[in-house]
Amino acid sequence: MRRLYIASFTYMVAGVLSGLFYREFTKLNDFPEGQSTQLGLAHTHLLTLGFIVLLIVLVLEKQFTLSRSKMFGWFFWLYNAGVVLTSAMLIWHGILTVLGQESSKMIAGIAGTGHILLTAAMVLLFLALGRALTHDRVQADASAEPALAPAS
Repeated sequence: MRRLYIASFTYMVAGVLSGLFYREFTKLNDFPEGQSTQLGLAHTHLLTLGFIVLLIVLVLEKQFTLSRSKMFGWFFWLYNAGVVLTSAMLIWHGILTVLGQESSKMIAGIAGTGHILLTAAMVLLFLALGRALTHDRVQADASAEPALAPAS
């Protein structure tokens, strides 16, 4: 659980700092206000996918002990790799846009890889959650069975 807490907090800080970078970098480079750049998307991706989603997963971990499943470890690392890759490409693409330079297909490809990792991680999260729900249901059913009376 501590790992989820630290990761969520780290993404919150990174999200806030990326928003600050977005505002200051565009001002510094006289980028027209209101013109589209990926830098703003990096800010929201870090806050939503990193901070908020991992806080929700922290609550699910507390309630269902998702970490009992090996899939949860895979989820955690794939998800973080996906968030970092996707956000880094948004920042890189945004910087190029602000500087008036062309982006390459490589950036889109790497960002796509980040999205694939996020998707795979979400599938693993739901598999781990489904397994935890089944485990809890079996435990509840076992404790609800009446004790057999001894034969006389």
